[in-house]
Amino acid sequence: MKPDILPHAHGGRPATASDLLRKRFLKVLIALIMLTAILFLTGLSAGSTWLNPLEVMRHLAGAGSGEHAFVIDTLRMPRMLLAMLAGAALGAAGLIMQGVVRNPLGSPDVVGVTGGASVAAVFFITYLAGSVSLRWLPAAAIAGAAVASALVYALAWKKGVTPVRLVLVGIGIAACMGALTTMMIVMGDNYSTSSAYLWMTGSVYGATKSDVLSLLPWVALLIPLSVLFSRASGILELGDETATGLGVRVQLHRLVMLAISVSLAGAAVAFAGGIGFVGLIAPHMARKLVGRSFAYLVPVSALLGSLIVALADVVARTAFLPMDIPAGVLVSGIGAPFFIYLLYRNRHQ
Repeated sequence: MKPDILPHAHGGRPATASDLLRKRFLKVLIALIMLTAILFLTGLSAGSTWLNPLEVMRHLAGAGSGEHAFVIDTLRMPRMLLAMLAGAALGAAGLIMQGVVRNPLGSPDVVGVTGGASVAAVFFITYLAGSVSLRWLPAAAIAGAAVASALVYALAWKKGVTPVRLVLVGIGIAACMGALTTMMIVMGDNYSTSSAYLWMTGSVYGATKSDVLSLLPWVALLIPLSVLFSRASGILELGDETATGLGVRVQLHRLVMLAISVSLAGAAVAFAGGIGFVGLIAPHMARKLVGRSFAYLVPVSALLGSLIVALADVVARTAFLPMDIPAGVLVSGIGAPFFIYLLYRNRHQ
């Protein structure tokens, strides 16, 4: 019997390994979508005032009394949607970054992309917030992420870019960005410092419908776009020489995928702040669930990232009432030990 052919349980055409993997992917995808829906309903119900989930469902269906419309539509729904969109963007961005650098430790916050967004955002909050409208803060954060990634790519270039150089240069740039951010916070006034700290921690507090509509196109366009490059991304994991031999334009593909990852991470950080480790955790969880097929990993990583950030926000704003803890605090509490574990596991590689 061939290793990739398995007997069908009920006769007929034998089931191949790819058939079984596809079925497993569909089961995981359906389960994650159901969990996301349950968490969304829980997030709309939970808070300082508990709402009956059935009443929330009636309201969403347009048959509610309207008594809790302000709480559901204005306070909780934008917050949940923004958390889910930001988490999806960070999860997919982390997966793409790990594929580009071929390193399980690669993620936007590790290689300096998030750091660049943080520098730009803290600079904006500290020095420009009084004279420039805050609606330009997301643009500043995205621009900072783009500049940081361009700097990493340029410094890592030497007749092409290798994954090892990209990671090493990225870690160095991340450290420099962290130092610049700290310096601006120390030199800023008390009001701007507290605002910058809250943004850096990562929070979807005060999310609006406008924020959701602004982030949605980035997620809706770039995540499906990354799936279109799934075949080349899978080949690239075999190594640059093998990929070149199979017809993949390695440097061009790496640049395009890096641009997609940076755009997703920059957009997420712009609207939800510096939530770290989501791009590190979600792809590893996805590989455990659906294997290493890039086309399957993208939606699963996005859904897992969405669940991580949304769950962290629901717990953070309900478990510590009357305080509203930033979601990034809980995510970092899980992500930092996970990062140390990955370092330990890969110490001999």
